[in-house]
Amino acid sequence: MVSFRQTLKKSNLALTRKPQIEILQINVGKLCNLACSHCHVEAGPKRTENMTRETAEAVVRFMDRIPVQKLDLTGGAPEMNPHFEYLVQEARKRNIHVMDRCNLTVFYVEGQDKTPEFLAENQVEVIASMPCYSRENVDKQRGKGVFGESIDGLIKLNELGYGKEGTGLTLNLVYNPVGTFLPPDQVELEKDYKVRFKEDFGIVFNHLYAITNMPIKRFETYLKNENEYESYMELLVNSFNPATVDDLMCRNTLSVSYDGRLYDCDFNQMLDMRLGGDTPKNPLNIDNITQEELLTHPIHTGWHCFGCTAGSGSSCGGQVE
Repeated sequence: MVSFRQTLKKSNLALTRKPQIEILQINVGKLCNLACSHCHVEAGPKRTENMTRETAEAVVRFMDRIPVQKLDLTGGAPEMNPHFEYLVQEARKRNIHVMDRCNLTVFYVEGQDKTPEFLAENQVEVIASMPCYSRENVDKQRGKGVFGESIDGLIKLNELGYGKEGTGLTLNLVYNPVGTFLPPDQVELEKDYKVRFKEDFGIVFNHLYAITNMPIKRFETYLKNENEYESYMELLVNSFNPATVDDLMCRNTLSVSYDGRLYDCDFNQMLDMRLGGDTPKNPLNIDNITQEELLTHPIHTGWHCFGCTAGSGSSCGGQVE
């Protein structure tokens, strides 16, 4: 099978970083109240990896050194990190747009009952996992009862003004395929979602992001257990779309792990493909990286990169073409 780099070369393409990092994506840890079958982080209730206050303060210092437009908080369930509110508030003080990748059910975890109000007060964009509008499919992928709590969470956000015109409170949903196939057209799927959620639950939202399941970590294990890994990889490779390369998230995003290490994207982070090299002696971290060094180091690629370039493409912001 041809490598991703070779595929780029055959199409006369090069994957290079943009001159300015626009998005600082922080994975604050792997602690989560759910353990979804497609999770590339392998997050769950028993995970102990979580960002410390020291590293959170280093993130804030980075935002003072190197201007970014957006702070993208992910996990795990990012809200379960004790320094989540600190990061949000410090970013908002600097007029940085904040995005929270929320599983919705976290609102019902002990101590999280005021989280929706906090998000609204700080005008945090909520990017909510909702892999289907079918109760059966959601509960199959994410766990029994998750669909119901997710719907309740969306209703709560709507009551606060999220997803409604003129409020400035953005609510976007995320679709992931339940099986071993590519997402359908994002525009058409969004229309279906909006009709179903409005008619069935009175729920409104802004946009839908369709994201391809990455063949790494927990989803890779699932594929191999079902003897579908090779066929899924073949699908991704054969669906390579050169038109997606210019808008891949690794070109304008810096991914930071819970302990301050640096990566080109969250997927590389989970595979420990570090910015500047994969050796233990790599000194680069959130507290010492410079703008010049960010531009110096090439973007690491691997087989999983076919997941971002298959079909209409896929990133943390959904379809790219």
